[in-house]
Amino acid sequence: MDPGYDKLLYLLPFDHRHSYVTGMFKYELPLTPAEHDHVADSKRIVYAGFRQALADGVAKQAAGILVDEEFGTDILRDAIGRGCVTALSTEKSGSDEFEFEYGAAFAQHIEKFGPTFAKALVRYNPQGDAAVNRRQQVRLRELSEYCRKSGPRFMFELLVPATAAQMDSVRGDAGAYDRQLRPGLMVQALRALQDAGVEPDIWKIEGLERREDCERIVATARRDGRGGVGCIVLGHGADAAKVVGWLETAAPVPGFIGFAVGRTTFWDAIADHEAQKATREQAVERIAARYREWVAIFERAQAPGAGANAGPQAARG
Repeated sequence: MDPGYDKLLYLLPFDHRHSYVTGMFKYELPLTPAEHDHVADSKRIVYAGFRQALADGVAKQAAGILVDEEFGTDILRDAIGRGCVTALSTEKSGSDEFEFEYGAAFAQHIEKFGPTFAKALVRYNPQGDAAVNRRQQVRLRELSEYCRKSGPRFMFELLVPATAAQMDSVRGDAGAYDRQLRPGLMVQALRALQDAGVEPDIWKIEGLERREDCERIVATARRDGRGGVGCIVLGHGADAAKVVGWLETAAPVPGFIGFAVGRTTFWDAIADHEAQKATREQAVERIAARYREWVAIFERAQAPGAGANAGPQAARG
């Protein structure tokens, strides 16, 4: 099966685990059963917001969720039962180097659910630690080959953290790194991973400020016969204004088919619910409204014939 997925995809990710447990709830690991259930219930609020957005008119064929097995088993099964696009995280939470959450049994855990996508979050700087990069390539090629043979699509979430030398070269300015260095490093990372036999159907990409950088990413993602591969913009927990800018920059570029914006969609609503500043129903509505907002922004920014190339009806799946 050739790699590729170029349908529109508006993904609501809430597969956060370690950062969510410690950041939102201030829990220490390991969790008690009651703490685990509390975290899982908060994710049901996010899922209810997603379902409310569908009821409010977001196209079901373009909408999807990304959730984890640890806290989202019932959500994942319900969404699959409803025919929604689903993605399941495979990486070990809280690890800087990509490792499978369930080790050699990763395939069994994917097959237990049968999601549309198996997702891997990877921190990969092509000029970083070469030994770490090689180890990650081996594991990611294993996941890629499994997906090619066994059915789930492969979604690759690429983060390119700066090395110390790279930050020194921009005098510690994170914004300068993002504008001047990260786009080129992302292109290098895509090529290195492809050359290592890693073949995602979708690249989940950090936001970019210039259209030409988005075009370079798509050209690399689709090089050498990979013409069906799609790219989506990840939110990275950024403030809403920054997310809007990233969506408006990427949406007109053919090959960018949607987004995956999680924390900027749900974090404040869940935090207010936890602080008893919002009811469950209010939190659900805020999440739904913010998700609908991203959809509207992306669709307004798409030039005619751009984005998903042929529209949902003619796209490959």
